Amino acid sequence: MNKKAWLNTFSVLLVGWLGMETVLLAHDAWAEPPAAQPSGKLKGNILRGRDIFNGKGVCYYCHGIDGYLYRTPRVEADTAKLIAKLNPSPSDLRNPDVLRLKNNQERARAIREGHPGTGMFPDTTMTDQDLADTLLYLALIRKDPHPEQ
Repeated sequence: MNKKAWLNTFSVLLVGWLGMETVLLAHDAWAEPPAAQPSGKLKGNILRGRDIFNGKGVCYYCHGIDGYLYRTPRVEADTAKLIAKLNPSPSDLRNPDVLRLKNNQERARAIREGHPGTGMFPDTTMTDQDLADTLLYLALIRKDPHPEQ
C-alpha cells in the first residue's frame, strides 16, 4: 500500500475509532471564526476539483465517486465497514435539498476543519487553490446556479 493510500485509510479508521470524541473536538474548533475560505478571489477549475474530490481529497470514500453515494470506490473491507457505520451517513452532495451547509464559507470550513455531528474529518492538506477547485466542482454536481456563493 502506498503512503497516500495508507494515510487515507488511517484517516478514515481514526475517525471511526475516535467516534464522538472527534465530533466534540471539531465542535470546539468551530467556536472561533477561522480563516477557512480560500484567501483572495481564486478562480476554480472544475476538472481539478473533480480530480481532488476523487483523489487527493478522498471525498469519494464516503460521498461516492463523483458524489454518487452508490458508486463506492474499492477500499479495504475494514475501511468499508467503518464508512458504512457512519451516523449520520454521508450526505448526498448531489441533492441540495438535504445539504445543511448553504454557502462556500460553510463548505470550506467543513472541509478544512471537519463537520461537527458527522464523521467528516478535517483535510489540512488542501491548498487554497485545491479548495477553490473542489468548491466549484461541488457546485457543479449539485447544479448550483450561483457557484461563487
